[in-house]
Amino acid sequence: MDFSKSTHETTVATHSPSSSPPPRSVIVTPCAACKILRRRCVEKCILAPYFPPCDPIKFVTAHRVFGASNIIKLLQDLPEQQRADAVSSMVYEANARLRDPVYGCAGTICQLQKQINLLQEQLAKSQAQLVNMQCQYTNLMAFICKEISQPTHTISSDDQQSFDDISDNLNSYNLQSFLVENNNNGTLWELLST
Repeated sequence: MDFSKSTHETTVATHSPSSSPPPRSVIVTPCAACKILRRRCVEKCILAPYFPPCDPIKFVTAHRVFGASNIIKLLQDLPEQQRADAVSSMVYEANARLRDPVYGCAGTICQLQKQINLLQEQLAKSQAQLVNMQCQYTNLMAFICKEISQPTHTISSDDQQSFDDISDNLNSYNLQSFLVENNNNGTLWELLST
């Protein structure tokens, strides 16, 4: 009975606010590289920051193409700030080599360059068509303005008399108010084309 009493007292003492919390037990899992290589993962493992235990496929892919010793040598030769990019590059290259054993990354790069060249050609054609359409529009507007501002033939006295008669008749139909009303609904070009 005295034993249970002392156990209870230590339990209460560890939960009191004045004492420090009990130490946690930390479970350290080896990195994916050490787990796959079946070796002990040391505290400052060079592979641990780049091959976490939750993503073993990343190391398997790089290991299959480059080998563990080459990966470790490469990482040791690089400054620490460049290692993450180097690992990403190795994994990408390994994936490309596994997909295309002959050309690897070079095949992917060549294919992407062909796509870029094709898209640049299409862009140049589209820009040329756009410039052509703008020139046609400018020429058309200049032609219309020229035709409106200058009559194409001279008017004889008989034509002038008939033109005055037509003008008087149009005024009687109040054409000017018609044009003003319809100009609010569309452009002058739309009115002339109807």
